[in-house]
Amino acid sequence: MIEEVKPVALEMEKALLAYKHYVTSLKTGKAHSLFVENILVESYDKKMPLKQIASISVPDATTIIIKPWDSSLLKAIEKAILKSNIGLTPNNDGKSIKINMPPMTEEDRKNIVKQLKQESEKYKVNIRNIRKKANTVLKDLEKDKVISKDDLKKEEDEMQKLTDKYIKEIDDLFNLKQKEILSV
Repeated sequence: MIEEVKPVALEMEKALLAYKHYVTSLKTGKAHSLFVENILVESYDKKMPLKQIASISVPDATTIIIKPWDSSLLKAIEKAILKSNIGLTPNNDGKSIKINMPPMTEEDRKNIVKQLKQESEKYKVNIRNIRKKANTVLKDLEKDKVISKDDLKKEEDEMQKLTDKYIKEIDDLFNLKQKEILSV
């Protein structure tokens, strides 16, 4: 691969990792610590992610338990969860916060799949734009006689293979998550 377009694979990998993170943070009807761990909580005069001030456990598929290391933060954690608009209601028992995941309706599941499909398309467009930018660089190199037409064609084919690989990974993740969301 020509030096000027080597960062393309890294950019595409970053886009895929961002998509993976998005997919894991989606509600599927099953409890997961990712739903709450990055909620910012007002603690000690600054905002900190929940995962830095409490332990978060998931004892079963419908429950998240948050145990702050400093019990004086319980109210602040409860308030932050309510303000975060994630659709979950915290129950404070004085020692920890328990969140019960409500069962998802068929309509909820379909809406989440629709949202997932839209995000998948955004990430695929992002990967195609990375390819387009690299191809523009390659065409400029060929125009400036830095590379030959044969090298241009070979590199464009390589860009297409790379693009196809990452788009397939996004499609595979989408299909897997869609199946998980729609299964009751």
